[in-house]
Amino acid sequence: MLSSCALTRPTLESETRFTSVTPAGLRIVPERFVSAESPQDELDSLATWPTPDGSTWLIASAKSTHRLAVYDADTGQRLRTFGEKGGAAGQFKRPNGLAVFGDHLFVVERDNHRVQVLHLPDFAPLGSFGEAQLRSPYGVWVNETAPGELDAYITDSFMYGEKFDQVPPLAELAQRVRRYRLRFDDNDAMSAEYQGAFGDTHADTALRVVESIAGDAAGDRLLIADEDQRHLSTLREYTLDGRYTGRRVPDRSFQAQAEGVALWSCGAGDGYWIAVDQLMPRTIFHVYDRDSLEPRGSFSGEVTAHTDGIALHAAGTSAFPTGALYAVHDDRSVTAFDLGDVARALQLQSSCLN
Repeated sequence: MLSSCALTRPTLESETRFTSVTPAGLRIVPERFVSAESPQDELDSLATWPTPDGSTWLIASAKSTHRLAVYDADTGQRLRTFGEKGGAAGQFKRPNGLAVFGDHLFVVERDNHRVQVLHLPDFAPLGSFGEAQLRSPYGVWVNETAPGELDAYITDSFMYGEKFDQVPPLAELAQRVRRYRLRFDDNDAMSAEYQGAFGDTHADTALRVVESIAGDAAGDRLLIADEDQRHLSTLREYTLDGRYTGRRVPDRSFQAQAEGVALWSCGAGDGYWIAVDQLMPRTIFHVYDRDSLEPRGSFSGEVTAHTDGIALHAAGTSAFPTGALYAVHDDRSVTAFDLGDVARALQLQSSCLN
């Protein structure tokens, strides 16, 4: 138990950068904005929240300064920050994955070994969960299962060795994703129940180094990024109850680490997954069919590089009437792509622009 409290995953995402080989058919989609840089923050993950006044916030986790940064999602202007280093409610240690459901913001803290839940727009702490199980948590995806009830899926990338760069034995990789049942009463009081962990343990298909996770409730599907290039960096498909389906995106889809992944739902079961290939000098964004996982094209921006997290905001805003894709640029700023630009560049189905 003492060792499990002390273990943290190494910051593998900052150790190596990769130069891309331009794939055939790669499209260039210019960014609509690139925010002012804040290299001291080491930005990681993103989430969006529609405000009551009709604007949209883009919220970023800042790992090195142990806080959250809030941007105007239409302009990239930085609006405010929240939080400081610590273990109390409303404080953070190495915040990583973010998710928004309604007015609830979920913040995964690697070094506090927990997930905090805050109420927007005031960031009032509602509680936390996972302290008894999480060892080195990173990513989060939440799914409503009933009114006032959510399932939260948290990736747990604990590692071994003096430099925390050794993948655990295969049997322990059954703990790579942990699931919690959350309930909120009429007063927004939260309770959490641990539902267990999952992860394939076969040598060829185990989840070795995990961070990003996204889901498709209508398709009973989770896509989980395995970043370990010493084996095969890819996206693997699981059911919502934690069963590996045996499917993944085509081999060698990623030149670097498979990073952020988001679902672009276009209604009636149509849509796409967008996934990050964490490259320098420019990130490549791969687009896959929602159901078959077949490739549908790839694009880069003119600036965006070495991306960790992304957030897809399909609802229209004043600046992005057909929605936007937001990305972290080289740990120091955020960028935005118009989803209409992406759809036209890759000749995607027009239903995604409604």
